[in-house]
Amino acid sequence: MVIAGAGMAGVQTAVALREQGYAGPVTLLGAEPHPPYDRPPLSKAVLLGTAEGSAFDVDFPELGVELRLGVAVTGVRPAAHLVDTDAGPVPYTALVLATGAEPLALPGTRDHPAVHLLRTLDDATRLRPVLDDRRTVVVVGAGWIGAEFATAARQAGCHVTVVEAAGRPLAGALPAEAAEPMAAWYAEAGVELRTGVAVSRVEDPGVRLADGTLLPADAVVVGIGARPATGFLAGSGIALDAHGAVLADGLLRASVPDVHAVGDCVSFPSARYGRRLLVHHWDNALQGPRTVAASLTGEEPAVYDPVPYFWSEQFGRFVQYAGHHEAEDRLVHRGDPHGPAWSICWVSPGGVLRAVLTVGRPRDLTQGRRLIASGAPVSPGLVADPAVPLKSATA
Repeated sequence: MVIAGAGMAGVQTAVALREQGYAGPVTLLGAEPHPPYDRPPLSKAVLLGTAEGSAFDVDFPELGVELRLGVAVTGVRPAAHLVDTDAGPVPYTALVLATGAEPLALPGTRDHPAVHLLRTLDDATRLRPVLDDRRTVVVVGAGWIGAEFATAARQAGCHVTVVEAAGRPLAGALPAEAAEPMAAWYAEAGVELRTGVAVSRVEDPGVRLADGTLLPADAVVVGIGARPATGFLAGSGIALDAHGAVLADGLLRASVPDVHAVGDCVSFPSARYGRRLLVHHWDNALQGPRTVAASLTGEEPAVYDPVPYFWSEQFGRFVQYAGHHEAEDRLVHRGDPHGPAWSICWVSPGGVLRAVLTVGRPRDLTQGRRLIASGAPVSPGLVADPAVPLKSATA
């Protein structure tokens, strides 16, 4: 078994293979020189210097896994059962693609010394002096990562401005009614939020906006999204979707034999939601490997159709989301969205809970996630009453 990618999805695939009885050789290829690590702390404890790293507590020699670090995958030749790397070809009997996602860069800024991304341990290490020196920072993008970095930067004492081309934070993830209350969090934290204006270019003194405004900045942090890290698959014959994700089936098998994919680099069909899902979140990288390992060890795994889940810590609030919603779903508030704790639920036209967003209401998240998984019909009137436990809101 060869696993390409040593992040959460790749490491958990190796662990799951051993847990499910696979006794053959396992090789784990990691492009970075660092021992495999968890990514969520990078925008929190690692960035703030309260932790030096977030390495996984996995003894790879004891697990019987050959860990090869600093080895980047450059191609796959399915007919020859070879993975090409910058250290030479690696033969495989079965291959698991777990290469994750790569952040999008602002055009023309990739080598700019003042422009930073936040995806890797090296990224966080380069950003720590910015926070230590309490510099003036412009964050491009008011998505999840932009809000988390702005939170850490303000906690460190930096002057922070967040620029968002859309008219509100989280425009790509949440409808206006759900995201609007979150805009106030920025001002409460002392962060200037500028929406509805794009970045024109990065200049030596700062960031020039499309309206001509120049924002002074010692550092610019870009958080405008990510794409599957699958460019190396060009010419391999492995099918990709329009986003560049590996097109997998319900067992996370790719379009060619003996190749699976897991984590941020793969899209899979969801019967629950009637569409393919591409999920760039930690929980997906944790859950998918169990399906892949079961398939590879000859078991009869259940079709992979999870209730997607993620969380974000920003501006003193713990935000959680489970499920997937569409525009036609009915949005139902639970509590005052301008208060300290509230939830929003999405109910399908057929009366089934599809997704839940919670701020400071973890019980709603836990119960809502179970309701989504069950597919039980709910009463929108009961859902809207924050005094009624979500588990009791069934129709």
